[in-house]
Amino acid sequence: MFSSATAQWLFLTCLPDVGRARRRELLTEFPDLPRLLSMNAATLRAMGMTADATAAIQAWQKQDDAHPAVREVRAIRDNCCKHGIGILTWPDSHYPEQLRHIHDAPLVLYTLGDTGLMARDQIGIIGSRKATPAGLDHARRFAAELSSRELLVTSGLALGVDGAAHAGALDTGFPTIAVVGRGLDRIYPHQHRRLGERVIQHGLMISEYPPGTPARAAHFPQRNRIISGLCRGVLVVEAGLRSGSLITARMALEQGREVFAIPGSVHSPVARGCHHLIKQGARLVETVDDILEELGAWWSAPLKASPDSAPEPKPQGKGLLAGLDSREIAVFEALGYDPQSTDALSSATGLPADQLMQSLLLLELQGLISSAPGGYQKVA
Repeated sequence: MFSSATAQWLFLTCLPDVGRARRRELLTEFPDLPRLLSMNAATLRAMGMTADATAAIQAWQKQDDAHPAVREVRAIRDNCCKHGIGILTWPDSHYPEQLRHIHDAPLVLYTLGDTGLMARDQIGIIGSRKATPAGLDHARRFAAELSSRELLVTSGLALGVDGAAHAGALDTGFPTIAVVGRGLDRIYPHQHRRLGERVIQHGLMISEYPPGTPARAAHFPQRNRIISGLCRGVLVVEAGLRSGSLITARMALEQGREVFAIPGSVHSPVARGCHHLIKQGARLVETVDDILEELGAWWSAPLKASPDSAPEPKPQGKGLLAGLDSREIAVFEALGYDPQSTDALSSATGLPADQLMQSLLLLELQGLISSAPGGYQKVA
């Protein structure tokens, strides 16, 4: 096991006190992972490694199966073997190139199904878990037609729009990719067990979490960056103002992907998120041709970006504030580069809490501000 390149990458993800950002720093400084794992304790401490991380690397060097980090690597390998789960690591030639170029790309992917599908041009279809019948029908129909037009549909296997999109592709004889926020040893949610089995049989299921990892709320925003990272663009079918789909849309913009949205009734709460996206520059979509027209200028062109950073979002107008309403401009101008509380912003702008929060969400989705401990601040 200790000489296996796959096991070495698994071990890096299991190192105590070493989070995703720190792993990136280490790999930038030492791209040769075996060299990093062969360093002595003094060198590791000089690099800023904690005592626990240093002890774990020393245990790896001594092939000490009693150490928790080493045991974890062996357990992951055994569980993957037991459930037929594939392990794809950063240097693997099959690692999806479009995902490799996003910020904070996962170093390890766990897979069930046809990994060759990741090289296909993909479109993400996302939306509300509490979709209306019309929204579910839109998801199925768009997934079916986009699949027939050679765009592979990728989504998150959640209830509502996600499940309808996967089913729309599968029911018309096309594969689909599901990116999930837990280990692949169990399908979640349980209502989609049969659908998940169909995805695995006729498509691909992906996770960055090893088998045995339960579903947690914090996993889903992380999963969303993979959905948008794999795709040329994302289509938001239905979404409320606080929907996780808006997080995915924001990530897509940050990654330089296209964002599409289907409008709905002005009285529908699950249409408001789509309407806000359209106001800030997302392409209004009525037919599949609207999506293909937007993608047509760079269809199948390689994504160009630095391996260490996401592409810059496409400009949405002339100047940072182009296209924004006066309310959003007022909120933006009231902010500085230090966090300000919503109470302070409400006092400065005279906006009630509900209007202020809507403006803050729009500005955050535009990439102009970010939330931080203590409130919100401009993005430097």
